[in-house]
Amino acid sequence: MQSKTLGRTDLRVTDICLGTMTWGSQNTEAEGHAQIAMARDAGINFMDTAELYAVPGSPETSGRTEEIIGRWFAAHGDRDRWVLASKIGGGGSAHIRGGRPPDAASLREALEQSLRRLRTDYVDLYQIHWASRGHYHFETYWSYAPHRQDTEAALANMAEVLSTLGDLVREGKIRHVGVSNETAWGIAQWLRLAERHGLPRLVSVRNEYSLLRRLFDHDLAELSHHEQVGLLAYSPLAGGLLTGKYLDGATPKGSRKDYQKGFWRLNEHSERATRAYHQLAARHGLDPVQMAIAFCRSRPFMTSTIVGATSTGQLATALGAAELTLAPEVLAEIDAVHRANPRPI
Repeated sequence: MQSKTLGRTDLRVTDICLGTMTWGSQNTEAEGHAQIAMARDAGINFMDTAELYAVPGSPETSGRTEEIIGRWFAAHGDRDRWVLASKIGGGGSAHIRGGRPPDAASLREALEQSLRRLRTDYVDLYQIHWASRGHYHFETYWSYAPHRQDTEAALANMAEVLSTLGDLVREGKIRHVGVSNETAWGIAQWLRLAERHGLPRLVSVRNEYSLLRRLFDHDLAELSHHEQVGLLAYSPLAGGLLTGKYLDGATPKGSRKDYQKGFWRLNEHSERATRAYHQLAARHGLDPVQMAIAFCRSRPFMTSTIVGATSTGQLATALGAAELTLAPEVLAEIDAVHRANPRPI
């Protein structure tokens, strides 16, 4: 298993990260623990969770995933072998602190609760789950309206949040800080504030990235390169769409589409692109799941690709991508499909 440096730190993480967001909803605790064991045995040292999980977030499910991870640590005593990432919600979830966005008080409250659930004294990487000022992630891409943001309020909130994160780093409760579902402007401001005020510097950005969603390829990739803020890519299979299991209107029992009674990534454009990638994989004798993950791993801005599964069989297939390097002709054909299907979701 390959590893990479996290930002400008001396911390190295495997370039595949274990995603956890279904543990406590689609997955039982025993199934979550089986996935941790499989990932550990494969050499993975990086695990990502959040106070919102399990998804979909609700008063009943949020916090369960951290509890499941905490009980694993308590039973196995191996907290020190894991680089553990968690996240505070970006606001707007009524069941989490009344929907209040991150601020000095909510950061402390959220982190303390996460530490208790995780049964640990510190989190290696603490992230803001989404930008509270507004963003183009999840299904908000087509309604994104940055001209409606209040610049002064956004910067004031960033300064307050980063100052508090600095306090928490000094207290030893957080080692490093990152963001998630952010934009190039947002990351630039976090970095500017850190430099100006001697506060913690971002080490990573956790955004969606896959064959079907390549928004990171341009301005964010440039920023990532020059500032060493690497990408932690979530949904490398576009929420399972790239497995092909939803083609022709299928809704497999127990799938995300079935469990959540809908699937926003699925449309005529994403289905067409998915078929093209499956045909490409078949021409080269590749597993389409492993091809999709290997593509993410090949990107120069990628620090780690987050893989989640609802079974150990699915996880085993995903982990097989660690040994796959895509040939130049495969990458060229991927670019051709992308050129024909540039924005399917």
